[in-house]
Amino acid sequence: MDRRDFIAGCLGLPLLAEAAGARAQAGLTKIIFPFAAGAGGDTLCRLIAQEMAPVLQRTIVVENRTGGDGLIGIKAVKGGSPDGSMVLVTTGPTMYLLPMVETTPSFDTAKDFVPVSLLARFEFALVISSAVDATDFKSFVAWLKAHPDKTSFGVPSNGTIPHFAGSKLEKDLGIPLTRVPYRGSAPILNDLVGGHLPFGITTLADALPQHHAKGIRIIAVSSAERSPFAPEVPTLKESGIDLVADAWYGMWLPAGSPPEFASKLGAAASAALAKPDVKEKLTAIGLIPVGSTADGLAQELAANTAFWQPIVKATGYKIEN
Repeated sequence: MDRRDFIAGCLGLPLLAEAAGARAQAGLTKIIFPFAAGAGGDTLCRLIAQEMAPVLQRTIVVENRTGGDGLIGIKAVKGGSPDGSMVLVTTGPTMYLLPMVETTPSFDTAKDFVPVSLLARFEFALVISSAVDATDFKSFVAWLKAHPDKTSFGVPSNGTIPHFAGSKLEKDLGIPLTRVPYRGSAPILNDLVGGHLPFGITTLADALPQHHAKGIRIIAVSSAERSPFAPEVPTLKESGIDLVADAWYGMWLPAGSPPEFASKLGAAASAALAKPDVKEKLTAIGLIPVGSTADGLAQELAANTAFWQPIVKATGYKIEN
């Protein structure tokens, strides 16, 4: 190599570095969703990925890493590189309930992840079979007291918000209740419609079609205010139960991720959620788009952790790692 070639090569180094940086910025980001495709959260991920990609100038794909009640996907992002290549989107309860119920927690949300943004809220409903002779929460409580042998209630799974909401309901009512774990909402609703189960706690969006068809009755919702999807149904708080148990989806990055990237990612997500067509598609499946700052997500997580910690602890419920 002669002197002129050497100088030309050196002059080209900054251009190569700049090109490499541009490629990294315009690289691939995987949104890891730790549950199956086709559900509401999966739809949420795919809608915002499509909107965020051109803003962030990155290719964004959604990858479903299922298993372990969300743990497989959570651990994948926890162990991922903090370079923007992996993003976690999951429900809030997986991020604050799982560390409470595992005998040896697999992760510490505050230490192992960087908060990005709240994405959307969803609600739970207290649902009774049409075979139950009750029309509202008050008459349902009276029915429970009159039928102590018919106090079984269905939940979509153990270790979930409906599980612990049922424990809180049992304590506040002073009526022994028997929890029956199912695999999702659909079999609960089938047993309610068939009169094989007196009541259940499940997602509002899943319960609404049968409620409208008169196959079941939604007698209370778990949100702080009446749901826009069922404004005629009172909240649990209105019914005398001091419980607000809505849930939400949030977005996190692995610990060590640059705050400026987290901020940029959160802004892109919030902008996507504010688009009218995205809002319309999400509300159609029972999700309420919100968006927030990183601080907003951190505060929501802290508030939920503080609220549920004593309730979960009182149940003594644990799962083996």
